[in-house]
Amino acid sequence: MTSASWTRRGFLGLAGSTMAVSALALCAASPALAQTPAGVLIVGQIAEPKSLDPAADTAVNDFRILVNLYDGLVRYKSGTLEVEPALAEGWEISEGGTVYTFTLKEGVQFHDGTPVDAEAVKFNFDRMLVEDHPYHDTGPFPLAFFFSAITQTEAVDARTVKFTLNEPYAPFLSNLAYPTGLIVSPAGVKAGGKDFGRSPVGTGPFKFKEWRSNEAVVLEKNPDYWDGAPELEALVFRPITDANTRVAEMLSGGIDMMVEVPPTALAQFRTQDFKLAEQAGPHVWFLILNMKDGPFADKLLRQAANYAINKKALCGDVLEGTAAVSNGPVAPAFSWAYDDSLEPYPYDPEKAKALIAQSGATDLSVTFYVTEGGSGMLDPIPMGTAIQADLKAVGFDVKIETFEWNTFLGKVNPGLEGQADMAEMAWMTNDPDTLPFLTLRTAAFPDQGGFNSGYYSNPEVDSLLEEARKETDQDKRGALYRKMAGIVHDDAPWVFVANWKQNAVTSAAVSHFTLQPSFLLELGKVTKA
Repeated sequence: MTSASWTRRGFLGLAGSTMAVSALALCAASPALAQTPAGVLIVGQIAEPKSLDPAADTAVNDFRILVNLYDGLVRYKSGTLEVEPALAEGWEISEGGTVYTFTLKEGVQFHDGTPVDAEAVKFNFDRMLVEDHPYHDTGPFPLAFFFSAITQTEAVDARTVKFTLNEPYAPFLSNLAYPTGLIVSPAGVKAGGKDFGRSPVGTGPFKFKEWRSNEAVVLEKNPDYWDGAPELEALVFRPITDANTRVAEMLSGGIDMMVEVPPTALAQFRTQDFKLAEQAGPHVWFLILNMKDGPFADKLLRQAANYAINKKALCGDVLEGTAAVSNGPVAPAFSWAYDDSLEPYPYDPEKAKALIAQSGATDLSVTFYVTEGGSGMLDPIPMGTAIQADLKAVGFDVKIETFEWNTFLGKVNPGLEGQADMAEMAWMTNDPDTLPFLTLRTAAFPDQGGFNSGYYSNPEVDSLLEEARKETDQDKRGALYRKMAGIVHDDAPWVFVANWKQNAVTSAAVSHFTLQPSFLLELGKVTKA
């Protein structure tokens, strides 16, 4: 395909949405060309999405697409993690904190023309939570945890939906704003069945056009969007798994936006041809340690690994100062729940060697799962290589196995027992409850539907997490998370590595784009000259 033919198609895209979208097949498949079509924003993503069904997804990579297709009852206020109305115009909470009643906006429709009413909202939550629901088999629903406190969802009338919880649950509103709470079309689910994630129907500023596997997800403008039609005619999300290739595409004009710029490439985008956005957020990068079998079943060896790894060098040298050393499972972005007095494990290889000697361990062979790239994974291969070297220096014999992101998740999420001793991982969350509740509780072992892939279990941590999510007083709640973090820090089920400041770069032609603390890509207000 020649650049001349591409330019002609791009020019035709100026005529309107249909022509703009018709240009996408060409531009999405073609590498690095001079200019992308007018009215079309092409985004370089880090991986192929797993699904476009919000109830089935867990990765921010996928969420970045979903928030442009769907809305929730509530959403995060721009620039914050505070909740504001979206499909709901307001809500009331009962005195005991167990009943939430939402009033829906009037006249909002899904992209298929069906109404957004209370029955549609009930359908969404029943589909996730009620096992005998006729469309429960359209799952899986890995983050249904977020709404496990719901005992009943009731359509009071067409515009009123009521949730009854089994007990007070402080993160409820925040979880509704998270992508798992996005509302899908019941008619769309009924038509698509288990394939709904390949033919999604929402209410958002953009409508689904097509998904060409390993090439592009294409969305087109929703001119009837309830919150104002977007300026752009279309969005194209291209999976470009290799970070260097994404950089090359961005530099040469093949894409208009790139997320998660490798730290070593940041300087190339600090010019008048590009706009670099950076935003701190609730991010934790860590190493899951297998506590079921292998060396890290021993607490002394888990602590040794934390001392052996030079986290300051990782953050300063590998990540070029774009991250700070982590001290535990609560991100500093949650200032009210974060314990800034909890010191990160210092780099102390001699201490690591002493702990290894104290353990009496003779087999220090370690299988280490590393990903090529994924949501919030920063620069995972160079980080993995540096970690391997640090552990080798104190006596661990580390073998790295590297996987593409979705393959990696398919290996790690079911649990490390019997296959690996350590794995990279990153979470970007909406509440300090989310990460520890889904990854550190005994009841969150993989065979129980959670993401505790290292099988950490401490009854006191379990109790603190259960108490914290019921506590509606934020000061008291924060104290519980700080106590939990101290215990987890000592138990060392993870190697606590980094808290990242996210980034994205756009071409100079792109305006009105702002990175959000949620790490999502909200593109409904973006323009492109």
